Amino acid sequence: MHFVEYGAGTPILIIHGFCVDHHLLLGLDPVFAGRGEWRRIYVDLPGMGQSPAGPEIDSADAVADAVSSFVREAIGNERFAVLGNSFGGMIARHLVAEFGDQVLGLALICPVAVADQGARVLPAKTVLRADPALMDSLTPEDASDYQEMAVVQSPENWLLFREAVLPGLRAFDSAATARISSNYALSSEPETRFLDYQGPTLILTGRQDHVVGYQDQADLAGSYPRATVAVLDQAGHNAHLDQPGITAALLGEWLERVERSMDRGAAD
Repeated sequence: MHFVEYGAGTPILIIHGFCVDHHLLLGLDPVFAGRGEWRRIYVDLPGMGQSPAGPEIDSADAVADAVSSFVREAIGNERFAVLGNSFGGMIARHLVAEFGDQVLGLALICPVAVADQGARVLPAKTVLRADPALMDSLTPEDASDYQEMAVVQSPENWLLFREAVLPGLRAFDSAATARISSNYALSSEPETRFLDYQGPTLILTGRQDHVVGYQDQADLAGSYPRATVAVLDQAGHNAHLDQPGITAALLGEWLERVERSMDRGAAD
């Protein structure tokens, strides 16, 4: 699997969503770079970005297994934190089930909580503020992609979308992602594999997220007793792009909790 890495110290694995790549979450890097010693590992999931996917990558289980193998090779027995977005959030939950207390903390941004799209509790697709002039200035393909996700259309938000979303959206392997889509659910829900996860957790969602919603994610919190659950207004499925300031603050607070738990563990 292709990845990019920054910094040194405690590993944090950062996992993007479906049909995008590691660029989606690179804008979060200043939050990690500005505090502590964190080795930030941004992966491209199989069939996305620069990671190839052979015929064996035919399900969410296969992706989860590939990421688990990557963790064993790149991180080994070190304790690590994990952040997952959308489909990557479902994979991050799998890592908690797979690695248990080796996972120092879990952050989920607009995660898939219910794999079956027809069973999700979703708000209606909403555009709170349209910008017709901006939309007219874009190519038809760019306008279509941006309009599908933008809750508050603006030149500033478009630039974030262009830098974070479009690189992966233009590069994914359509055959591989079709195979994964046909078996999109994990064979077992991660939370059925452990009683509860005691590490510091953040579950961040968008109030206007019409892709995965926000109510199903709140239901996950019962398995994560140290979870902060936040629903951001004026935020869709790319909540970290729609509300970057609040996202940075919440991630910073989550990192503080992770670091305090690490200090207590070292003292013990």
